[in-house]
Amino acid sequence: MSPVISADTLNLTFRTNDGPVHALKDVDLDIRKGEFVSFIGPSGCGKTTFLRCVAGLETPTGGTLTVNGMSPDEARRARAYGYVFQAAGLYPWRTIGGNIRLPLEIMGFSEEEKRRRVKDTLALVDLDGFEKKYPWQLSGGMQQRASIARALSFDAEILLMDEPFGALDEIVRDRLNEELLSLWGRTEKTMLFVTHSIPEAVYLSTKIVVMSPRPGRISDVIDSPLPKERPLDIRDSREFIEIAHRVRDGLRAGMEAA
Repeated sequence: MSPVISADTLNLTFRTNDGPVHALKDVDLDIRKGEFVSFIGPSGCGKTTFLRCVAGLETPTGGTLTVNGMSPDEARRARAYGYVFQAAGLYPWRTIGGNIRLPLEIMGFSEEEKRRRVKDTLALVDLDGFEKKYPWQLSGGMQQRASIARALSFDAEILLMDEPFGALDEIVRDRLNEELLSLWGRTEKTMLFVTHSIPEAVYLSTKIVVMSPRPGRISDVIDSPLPKERPLDIRDSREFIEIAHRVRDGLRAGMEAA
């Protein structure tokens, strides 16, 4: 199967008044359809930058990057992905339904199709009955679920998620991790997920990409042997702990090599 996303010796250098900043260096990575891939590493290692390159929001300065066999810019115009940011980014003057409807309005869907998609995506993230609520009437976790629904509303095959649960408390985060894993299992989307949490990366992923400090390089790629259906208590299993140790070793090796 051809990769959905393919990076070959990808480089990105930002030019600043203080000199060049090497955000990504020689990144080689293939991501296949339906994989859940987490990116973990210290702050400033290029995790979010890689997602932004995939989204066509940053332009690499070297190497190649394809999304669905196209350039990232072509894939963006083809609406190949949905993007969920660290903050929910919901417009406070729009209802939850109105926020989810926004990309559908921009894309020119019919009124009937907009209604159907809003209803279906709200059900998908367990927010039935909240269409007419405003963001300030929802908890932080519910707002993030609404943000995920908005990204899913136009049925893109790729979902890019930039540390969407980082600001939430551990109890809410655990519940959303379970819900996201269930959502992935039902939709079979290709997920790219940025996190600073080792347990979160191991619990969610079929593949974990460990990155080193700037310049952002891949220090390890771990294919998870865990089953697709994972209860939270799998975090106590020997297999889970072994993967977590390997992630931690990769992070430590990256720090020492920097």
